[in-house]
Amino acid sequence: MNPKVDAFLTDASAWKAEMQCLRNIANDCALNEDFKWGVPCYTYNSSNVLLIHSFKNYCAILFMKGALLNDPNKILVQQTENTQASRQIRFTSVKEILSLEADIKAYIYEAIEVEKAGLKVEFKQSKDLTFVEELQNKLDADALFNEAFMALTPGRQRGYNMFFSDSKQSATRISRIEKSTARILKGKGLNDCVCGLSKKMPSCDGSHKSLKQID
Repeated sequence: MNPKVDAFLTDASAWKAEMQCLRNIANDCALNEDFKWGVPCYTYNSSNVLLIHSFKNYCAILFMKGALLNDPNKILVQQTENTQASRQIRFTSVKEILSLEADIKAYIYEAIEVEKAGLKVEFKQSKDLTFVEELQNKLDADALFNEAFMALTPGRQRGYNMFFSDSKQSATRISRIEKSTARILKGKGLNDCVCGLSKKMPSCDGSHKSLKQID
């Protein structure tokens, strides 16, 4: 049990009982409980296997390499047409979760076997776009980052790629990628507003710069 997950569930305003139930099931499957990207994350040998997260109308288990699972019960959901690797199982009640507990565990055990076998999702890249080496390395090494980046529009992908490749120094390119990761994971383009203050949404017009920091 991870204390950060304890705090997360204590503070949850929705789907608390459902997420606790999913947590119990995940912990029954001998996974390591962690807390990443603001949600409970379960790993096997340091590889991310699944997340538990909630939305307005449901909570879900998200399998990081769900596209590689067999899905005999046809319960895996592809979030968007651009989603390549991950798949969700969605729930709206504790009763529903408990009725599917055996199936959920079977999917989790299969996901663990995928990690044991070292299987990887073959990601499709944007046509006619060659990523700078450091970006490609990040895409290959980080499945969640890959998923988020591939879900961006081709224009946003090109914008980031040009920004990263604009530096002659590899260290600078790596630094730019790392500093942009949080923005990319939120589905934002290089020049998109992330503070919600811009009058020219989704582009940033610098409105936030007029705010004075309050100590």
